[in-house]
Amino acid sequence: MTGVADTVIIRGASVVTMDAERRVLKGDVRVEGDRITAVGDVPSGGVAHVIDGTGCAVVPGFVQAHVHLCQALFRGMADELPLLRWLRERIWPLEGAHDARSMRASARLGLAEMLKGGTTTIFDLGSVHHQDAIFRAMKESGIRGFAGKSMMDAGLGVPKSMQESRTSSLKESLRLAEKWDGAAGGRLGYCFCPRFILSCSERLLRDVAREAERRGLRVHSHVAEHPGEKAEVRAALGMDDVDALAEWGLAGPHVVLAHGVQLTRAQMKKVAKAGTRIVHCPSANMKLASGIADVVAMRDAGIVVGLGADGAPCNNRMDAWTELRQAALLAKVKRLDAAALSAVDALAMATIDGARALGIDDQTGSIEVGKKADLMVVDLEGLHAQPGGDPITRLVYSCTASDVREVLVDGAWVVRSGEVQTLDEARVRKDAIREGKKVLARAGLT
Repeated sequence: MTGVADTVIIRGASVVTMDAERRVLKGDVRVEGDRITAVGDVPSGGVAHVIDGTGCAVVPGFVQAHVHLCQALFRGMADELPLLRWLRERIWPLEGAHDARSMRASARLGLAEMLKGGTTTIFDLGSVHHQDAIFRAMKESGIRGFAGKSMMDAGLGVPKSMQESRTSSLKESLRLAEKWDGAAGGRLGYCFCPRFILSCSERLLRDVAREAERRGLRVHSHVAEHPGEKAEVRAALGMDDVDALAEWGLAGPHVVLAHGVQLTRAQMKKVAKAGTRIVHCPSANMKLASGIADVVAMRDAGIVVGLGADGAPCNNRMDAWTELRQAALLAKVKRLDAAALSAVDALAMATIDGARALGIDDQTGSIEVGKKADLMVVDLEGLHAQPGGDPITRLVYSCTASDVREVLVDGAWVVRSGEVQTLDEARVRKDAIREGKKVLARAGLT
């Protein structure tokens, strides 16, 4: 990585700490090495780099708790379809057409977009093949995150290029875990990723539950996303996916499930009691016509809820700012209550609650002394953020990814003056265009 400084001071900004008191301070943030060492009135001395924070907010880096780097290359290639047709007719054939080169291009495209918009931590669900390419791109980019290969040993409509046995799926997952969990000085971690219940056998899911507990690893999957999916699950299993997963051992604080749109109130209570985490993906849920997740009810039940953009072909952005705004607004529409989900609670979902969902809130998600220096500097001077007001409401309702000036992960600059430092943006764009055409051709979807 480039841009590492021994000491960085951000001066004169509105510091949106997202600590337990949700304090907003007018002052400075001092970073030494990979840690935040002071917040408030920070004296000078031995400073290598000073950032003028006048007119800016310093915010914890976003935690996107559900993304698909393997799909970034498919932006615009799978529009106007409901979930199961979207998967079977477009996404699975496209994923099956990946080679290592196209997977690298896809991962780098998604990473550059997310870093530039202030995302510093991701929880990524990969594809069946070429997961090493995703991890190498994550390592190169400087992002913090967990990822894992998609596990799929069953299911209707799975192309031959995506099919695998239970044994081979588990074997490859364990190989990747040995290689990548704790890599990049602990910045990267491995998670088991059984894709969703319709593409996994009960035996595979029970294997994952056993190995995750044995190895202390997280599990990442999808649950209760779309009405059509729910109907198909009930027809196949006689119960809902969230209940089956819990019965087979996939529940608890180490289990992170995306969507939850179709969860009943009774299921929310069970999820909360188990400590299982849910990730809200508002734009993807709208685009695939899945519905509006009742995140207020989830939070009221005691569920830790994070935010994620999901994938580029069902969004079509990997922009946490969009999800932040949509989460706040959709909750108001769902409840017909303008105060249903406050701006500060929405921002918590994108920062400290996302970190809680991943079990790393002791390291990141808020600006506090001793935590990792994962943060961004956001310009509040744009016309769309004027004439002023509360910094948090301005961030949630007014700001966009283009307002992000600086981004640090582990105290290292990954975005400086609005430009990605760890990846060549022009090369990322060129490679994505070239490899996207090749994947379409290999999938026979041109």
